[in-house]
Amino acid sequence: MHRPDQLARLADRSERWDLIIIGGGATGLAIALDSASRGYRTALLEQGDFSEGTSSKSTKLIHGGVRYLRSGEIGLVRESLRERGRLLRNAPSVVRPLDFVVPAYRGHERFFYGAGLTLYDLLAGKSGLGATRHPGKSGVMERVPNLRGDGLRGGTLYCDGQFDDARLAVAMAKTAVARGAAVVNHVKVIELIKENGRVAGVVASDRLDETEYRLEGKIVINATGVFTDSVRRMDEPQAAPVVRPSQGIHLVLDRRFLGGETAVMIPKTEDGRVLFVIPWMNRVILGTTDTEPVPVELHPQAQEDEIDYLLKYASMYLKEAPGRGDIRAVFAGLRPLVSPPKSGAGSSAQLSRSHSLFMSASGLLTMTGGKWTTCRQMGEDAVDRAASVAGLPTRPCLTGDLPLLDDPATGGGEPLDEALPYGMGDVDRAVREEMAMTLDDVLSRRTRAAFLDEAAVRRCSPKVAARMAAALGRDEGWIKEQLAR
Repeated sequence: MHRPDQLARLADRSERWDLIIIGGGATGLAIALDSASRGYRTALLEQGDFSEGTSSKSTKLIHGGVRYLRSGEIGLVRESLRERGRLLRNAPSVVRPLDFVVPAYRGHERFFYGAGLTLYDLLAGKSGLGATRHPGKSGVMERVPNLRGDGLRGGTLYCDGQFDDARLAVAMAKTAVARGAAVVNHVKVIELIKENGRVAGVVASDRLDETEYRLEGKIVINATGVFTDSVRRMDEPQAAPVVRPSQGIHLVLDRRFLGGETAVMIPKTEDGRVLFVIPWMNRVILGTTDTEPVPVELHPQAQEDEIDYLLKYASMYLKEAPGRGDIRAVFAGLRPLVSPPKSGAGSSAQLSRSHSLFMSASGLLTMTGGKWTTCRQMGEDAVDRAASVAGLPTRPCLTGDLPLLDDPATGGGEPLDEALPYGMGDVDRAVREEMAMTLDDVLSRRTRAAFLDEAAVRRCSPKVAARMAAALGRDEGWIKEQLAR
């Protein structure tokens, strides 16, 4: 996956694309992968890095969505469980099963949550990962040694999926390129081309060297997540907003704050939110929140009250409770929730996580909403609609059983830092084979160093930037600029 080769394809004005996709997060990459695997001429343009926004800042779960049972979204849960099974088969180096326990501190909770999770198992059908069980107090404490034991009656144990979101994005990008797509990061669409009132292509600018590209295509798809409305307004300046972003944050802690390899789900807090305490890459992730209103931005910042909220609930459920000084890293992401017809109707926690597909009068196709678990289905739905509208030859979707290409980081070469599981070999490969163009590309997404230990990243950033500069032909000014960012 070499960026110069991809840019050369964009510069070739003789090529008329079937599908042009704006956005390189989970949704856009799923569409590109589906389109290219069907043999359609496909181009994807991402203004930042692949998954740089929301898609690299998830709770790291591939799951059916236990909480959606509470709101009666049976169809979404069934779809999610089916897609969970497909991802476990198609991306085994990135997605794996993970056990969860729902602790019970009241007598009825084991039966109440057990009933819901038994339904969860039934909805999974042949894609199930094992039957729900009901361990007693000792069984729960054995799995989660740091869980508060006072008043614990036992719990409900079930299985779901866990993944590395940014690595899955890279795997999808690699596979799309291998199937013939042109997939490029750090290229921003700045204008929609219209012919006779219909969207017929895009003008895009390389944010690294300001080169402009003009791409013509049979259909343009807006898959930009929380930036959906800004692209829609390129087409219709007065378009009413359809996305209502909600912010979730996560705190990264040392693994001792669980003490085992089983995750904890807290199904309902006082204000109705769902929280997780999850083992991930030899750390523990505590999250998430559901905060609104929030501004739409590529790199949202955690709010102090969100951090306090998570620490408060951690202290209620964990024997050794984390404090501010125990936080290794913090990350925040925005969910692109589809707003209800009447603005202000309900909280973001009540909005559906299902996806929406619609087309403007001038032919801009927009896919928004959804989540990582169902992105493959979103890609299939979008390409089916796009092919029909654009008059493309009918071809079947292949992604249900399409293995994804990925080589996980190995930690080879000189270690980046003693607190991180990565080496300089991972930096070299990220630049050489995976289109990593900035220090953040390498430390946040090709590796997950910035998500594991912010202090360690500050220590190793200078030598990583120097290594990248040598590979990319950059000077000292570039290194200073990257470190400042």
